[in-house]
Amino acid sequence: MWIVNIALRRPYTFLVMALLILLSMPYVLRKMSVDIFPSIDIPVVAMLYSYNGLPAPEIYSRITRSAERAMTQSVDNIEHTESISLAGGAIIKVFFQQGTDIGTALAQVQSGANAAYRSLPVGIAPPQVVQYSATDLPLLQVGVSSATVPETEVGELANDVVRNTLRLKKGVELTAPFGARNRQISVDIDTAALLARGITPADVTQAIGNQTLTLPTGIIKIGDREYDVALNGSVATIAKIGDIPISTVNGKTIHVRDVASVRDGAGPLTTIVRQNGERGILTSVFKVGGVSTLDVVEQVRNEIPRILEKLPEDIELKLMFDQSLFVRAAIGNVLHEALIAASLTAAMILLFLGNWRTTCIIAVSIPLSICCSLIVLYLLGETLNLMTLGGLALAVGILVDDATVEIENIERQMALGKNPHQAILDGAQEIAVAAFVSTLCICIVFVPMFFLTGVARSLFVPLAEAVVFAMLASYLLSRTLVPTLVMYMMASQHGGHRPAPSRGAAAVFHRIHLRFEAGFTRLREHYTVLLASLLKQRRRFGAAFLGLCLLSLGLVPLLGQDLFPAVDAGQIRLHLRAPSGTRLEEMPKLVDQVEATIRETIPAGELGDILDIVGGPYSTRNTLFGNSGTAETADTEIMVSLNPGHAASAGYVTRLRALLPERFPGVEFYFQPADQVSQTLNFGTPAPIDIQFIGGKAAEVIPLAVELNNRLRSVPGIVDAHVYQRWSKPALALDMDRVRLQQLGLAAKDVAQNVMISLSGSMQASPAYWLNPTNGNTYTIGVRSPETSLDSLDSLLRTPVGANADGAQLLGNVVSLSRQAMAPMITTYNTTPIFNVFANVEGRDLGGVSRDIDVLLDELRPKLPRGVELVMRGQVETLHSSFAGLALGLAVAIVLVYLLLVVNFQSWLDPLIIISALPAALAGIAWLLFLTGTTLSVPALTGTIMTMGVATANSILLVSFARTRLSEGVPPLSAALEAASTRLRPVLMTAFAMIAGMLPMALGVGEGAEQNAPLGRAVIGGLAFATASTLLFVPLVFAAVHLRLERRGLTQHLAPA
Repeated sequence: MWIVNIALRRPYTFLVMALLILLSMPYVLRKMSVDIFPSIDIPVVAMLYSYNGLPAPEIYSRITRSAERAMTQSVDNIEHTESISLAGGAIIKVFFQQGTDIGTALAQVQSGANAAYRSLPVGIAPPQVVQYSATDLPLLQVGVSSATVPETEVGELANDVVRNTLRLKKGVELTAPFGARNRQISVDIDTAALLARGITPADVTQAIGNQTLTLPTGIIKIGDREYDVALNGSVATIAKIGDIPISTVNGKTIHVRDVASVRDGAGPLTTIVRQNGERGILTSVFKVGGVSTLDVVEQVRNEIPRILEKLPEDIELKLMFDQSLFVRAAIGNVLHEALIAASLTAAMILLFLGNWRTTCIIAVSIPLSICCSLIVLYLLGETLNLMTLGGLALAVGILVDDATVEIENIERQMALGKNPHQAILDGAQEIAVAAFVSTLCICIVFVPMFFLTGVARSLFVPLAEAVVFAMLASYLLSRTLVPTLVMYMMASQHGGHRPAPSRGAAAVFHRIHLRFEAGFTRLREHYTVLLASLLKQRRRFGAAFLGLCLLSLGLVPLLGQDLFPAVDAGQIRLHLRAPSGTRLEEMPKLVDQVEATIRETIPAGELGDILDIVGGPYSTRNTLFGNSGTAETADTEIMVSLNPGHAASAGYVTRLRALLPERFPGVEFYFQPADQVSQTLNFGTPAPIDIQFIGGKAAEVIPLAVELNNRLRSVPGIVDAHVYQRWSKPALALDMDRVRLQQLGLAAKDVAQNVMISLSGSMQASPAYWLNPTNGNTYTIGVRSPETSLDSLDSLLRTPVGANADGAQLLGNVVSLSRQAMAPMITTYNTTPIFNVFANVEGRDLGGVSRDIDVLLDELRPKLPRGVELVMRGQVETLHSSFAGLALGLAVAIVLVYLLLVVNFQSWLDPLIIISALPAALAGIAWLLFLTGTTLSVPALTGTIMTMGVATANSILLVSFARTRLSEGVPPLSAALEAASTRLRPVLMTAFAMIAGMLPMALGVGEGAEQNAPLGRAVIGGLAFATASTLLFVPLVFAAVHLRLERRGLTQHLAPA
């Protein structure tokens, strides 16, 4: 082979190439990002609107709907849109078609938002337009607390110092601080004083707005000088805000201080954060821009001491729920598996060959192939993650194939008495085509993965790339570096035998190898006898073997289906919902009782931190990146971390699921995924099962959603079923009498303004600002009634809304009040309102549960009102699309392997003989998954596809040798028997080496190892049965086919393959 000739003539060339590969690795590993998953390349853009004081139905009808309609009319390549409207804000996600340029998408969405802006309420700020991804998940929680510093100041320091400092670091992004109260100048109006002086809240707001100006003045030129003119348009101190005049009545001026108290205060509290029971501030850390997860967390950790130097002494910073620990442990576990796999593979090769030199050559080729793959992955912009490293760890067991087969063949040629140079050339030439085709068979089965779509494509294309690049590198090295090393290391063995070692470990191993060789010789003899007898009974045995394999496929429906195996990240996320409308101040008492139950359930030695985020939503940005489903003050998210060495998290979750509803009737509890894997696969939803009622009127759909929710709870394996939307938040409806208003000389605008200022403050519609000359910060001046003074319906109705000759007019004079129920949130899909029923799965596979749910949905569909659509989304949708794509990929992989073999052998029948080993491989996969209790998941299907390539490699070697003997005139039966006997050693050697290499992955021990364990088990089961099929079934098929051809006189001249 020409490349082998070059390698032998210019050996230093390829030695230098190997050194360059090794020397480049430190740079590549330092530069490659490290993450839990590859980047999910699905273009999504989110728009965030804020308008404080407006309830969710008004937000939806006046903001969300207008913005969504503008998107659908002016933005191209939209796949679908989703939105959620909450009190005070809205979040709209625009999902684009695969392959859409994200820069173009951002520009078009911004343009659409600008077009819709004119139709939105007065005073609303333009929306934030941000890129969103399924991998935008919290990596770290930074807690800020103090026992002495006021809470408002702690919140300001968290924003000004902590947040601003960390955001300057590469790839670091943070949420707004949970639990913080925005510092503002509070003007607390006194309703009684307003009534006594005939003034309304709007008068106070207008007076402050007129007296706190930020307007330019200019310059004046007098003589030969130029003067800047400064005007005290803004009030210098907080105290002087109270001196602002509001009006003059009968010569007496009324000041702000007469009807309100002015203080350095804070805005209303919307969330409460508690760290292990103590109040504090919390901000979540994310990563952006393709930066490594480990680098982001490391930068934050390194910056904390410098941040503490800028803060008061009593401020404490605590880092909690560090996801990088799981990432680091998972990545380290994969590397550990790879090292063990390489060691086991080397030990297996050493046992078979009995020569440390050949073992070293093979052991050198494995890491070099891995390094080549990593270099190419880096050049393609991929990251180090569970998928790419899992592919490389899996490849460790396969990479031995090329080098092992070549060295074994070279040794056989040298044993025939040839000189090393000729033995290397002849050995390489004899298996050149077979090895090339075997490598291509393994690579070509991954081609269908590049045609997957959505999340499955983003996850599995990097894995496929890792294996393919490693295999191609392995083949190239087996043609270049391996012959070079054989020439250097094994030439001295030619022409004589070294004396056997008489002492030490070498002597012990030599005796072990001699016993192994003797045992293997007996095995070969017994095998030859067995195969000879089977060849005589080939029809009976072949039918029985094939029947057993096909019957074994009946296990597949019993395996169950999951998208990914469950992962224990050592964390628990619990969401609780009190009755809608519960006050924020009442929630901590309930949360304390729930935490006490958690502490009873989890032993103190295993319990780490408990973090509460009570109430919400805090901001639209936090809601977008939070994926907790928080919609109102009655929601609470409780995060629990467990110490190393803890018992299984799932056990505690199961006990809490049973215990909490018993102790707290009337409170909804559901657990959410705490690990990044499940959160990524959920793509922003709080549960893996998302059943959507799309369209229709709420009054007609709500009873059906409740009925479905109740029936779901009876389905085995379903837990945490709940209707996401709520419709019972208590509301007070104020109905204005417009005729009465006109008679009193008032307008609806007067009533609306004064109610808004009194209840929500002047900050949204009539903002005024005060510049603090001490620190240079600008603060909002908020005019509103203190929450403590509005504690009854009477106090609300006594709000002054205007004045005329008859005196002050109260709200109660011009409105009628009624009680109503209101939705705290409204969600849409493609601009159509939806109701979601979320559910989780426990103790059963997702596929089986989804089939039971499909039955319920089919029973419910006839009851749906006209125009209402009922669909199931979430992980279930991804599961079905991934399984369909991978099942098609499996079929295409088999076809591609067959066609490749047809091209190589120039025959239609011999490739069929080779792939006749595949039914046994499928049977082996089914049996091993069944015996180990492993569900059929996407990793397992990936392993199945991979097995289709690996399982054919040994069959190719056997059939190729048999064809060679057949072309030399040997009868088909003898050719099959001789080929099987001759190729027994390389077949068993490569098979056992591959199985040993994949064993650590299949055991699934360690953090994150659960993810790739099904992949390793599938390959081991398939390879074990395929090897048995190659040695027992394929020779029978070869003999039977060629005997039949011989009898029919169709035997053609066969060229050696």
